[in-house]
Amino acid sequence: MTAPAETETGIERLERMLGDPWDPANPVGHAAVLAADEAEEPFGAGERVLDEFGLNAEFVPPELGGRLTALDRTAEVLRTVFRRDPALGLGYGASSLIAAVNVWTAGSAAQRRHTADLLLDGGRLIVGYHELAHGNDLARAELSALPGPDGALLLNGRKEVIANARRAEAMVLFALTAPGQGSRSHSQLLVDKADLPPGEPGYLPRFHSVGMRGVQLGGLEFRDCPVPAGAVLGRPGEGMETALRSFQITRTALPSMAVGVLEGGLDVAAAFTDERVLYGRSLAGMPHIRAILADAFADLLVCDAMATVAARAVHLLPGAASLYASATKYFVATLLTDAMYGLSRVLGAQFYIREGAYAIFQKLARDLPPAGFGHAARAACLATLLPQLPRVARRAWRDGGEEPPEALFRLGAGLPPLPFADLALTSGGRDALSAGLAAALDAPQVQGDVRRLLQVIAAELSDLTAECAGLSPRELTVDAPAEALRLPARYAAVLAAIACANVWLHNAGDDREFLADPIWVVAALRRIVARLGRDPGRPPPHLSEPLCAEVLARHRDRRGMGLRDRRRP
Repeated sequence: MTAPAETETGIERLERMLGDPWDPANPVGHAAVLAADEAEEPFGAGERVLDEFGLNAEFVPPELGGRLTALDRTAEVLRTVFRRDPALGLGYGASSLIAAVNVWTAGSAAQRRHTADLLLDGGRLIVGYHELAHGNDLARAELSALPGPDGALLLNGRKEVIANARRAEAMVLFALTAPGQGSRSHSQLLVDKADLPPGEPGYLPRFHSVGMRGVQLGGLEFRDCPVPAGAVLGRPGEGMETALRSFQITRTALPSMAVGVLEGGLDVAAAFTDERVLYGRSLAGMPHIRAILADAFADLLVCDAMATVAARAVHLLPGAASLYASATKYFVATLLTDAMYGLSRVLGAQFYIREGAYAIFQKLARDLPPAGFGHAARAACLATLLPQLPRVARRAWRDGGEEPPEALFRLGAGLPPLPFADLALTSGGRDALSAGLAAALDAPQVQGDVRRLLQVIAAELSDLTAECAGLSPRELTVDAPAEALRLPARYAAVLAAIACANVWLHNAGDDREFLADPIWVVAALRRIVARLGRDPGRPPPHLSEPLCAEVLARHRDRRGMGLRDRRRP
């Protein structure tokens, strides 16, 4: 192994340690990933690489000795792992992040220090939110932690479908602590397994799955299990608030990490296109195939732009992060899944074959839908957004708002520390990101197709403003009609378009030639406009050609498929 350059970044170091995925002799290459998947076991060789890299430090704030300095950077580090093996990314890393953010959000100084030490020493932390009987309805969670006769809390009940249930050293548990207290009925507890009596917790049988087969999904069961009253995170009864604030971080980060799955799929499709001959003709020369690659690439860039901007918004616009997190979880997860399915048409029957040079594609395709499990479903994200939209429409969209900071869109620009304490349950009608649409239309370099497409987006936002402002209280409840849920779905698409346009505008002066080219943002905006059901107009001549050429060039040159266009070792 060659010595790293002095200027090597953490992401570059991780790429080098993971090596060439196409090399059959690489112990963490595609062949090894597939072998672990077939065995339905955690990818041991990959975990050892991540141990050596110290991946857990990415989940710990810098004041506690970690590297969680910028959420978009942490997501990009994990994207490198998800591109290789989504089960490794979720099972080794993201599951600990999902749990840890609750501690950073509400924990005491001692709880934060203890959790940081656990992670930095290579330990695992899990979170138990869900119970199969209640799905995403946390308010009905039945696991209880009620006072016992000696002042301790007694845990009773179960939590299910938890990654690393057996392997983790500590847990964050969402539990009923005050029956009959409404929204203040539940708390979160930080519990070390080493502090529990013998036989606790009981472990439920493993849940086997179609995707993420290397993630060991299990469950926990407690019977009069004592834990100290001091295990509660924050004040008793604030469990729901802590969860909702923490979700703003993880619902933003998880979709961004999952962009790596589409990156991996696009790399496989490019390899297949480069190497396959059909009826005596190279696939790379077929316009239909080139158009599919170009469309998937455009979708990937949309997802990357939206997820990156949303991650930076957690730092810069924490008061409105509840909007952007749910919109990103819904839109990016939907678009990634659709784009991966579209790519499967390039491989044809090869896309579901579990052996051979391109077998990694079927694993990536299976792993993508559950990549963000443990959070609310996409429909639940829309239901979270819907009640906020009337006030946002009246306060931010109708009257305009303060322009978003330029650093929101500048890739790599410095960010303040993650403001866990400033995350709000609702935006209070604030939405600075949407003001980025008018700012983009005012920019002199926005001309031609970019301007025309942004004007379509502006018309969509105008229609949304009128429709959302006129919603009745009945249409904002959990029983809202399906038609009402289409409004937050449309809003999410508008945010994606604003993110794309402004990422292009604010990064045009750097040394990434492709990022400065308007061709990608035209393609991205066309894809979004079409998803909104509006007419994107006639495409510019040969729109697909430069995008497909870029995909094939990046595959051949071992470069990443995302906005940052990083070179791989």
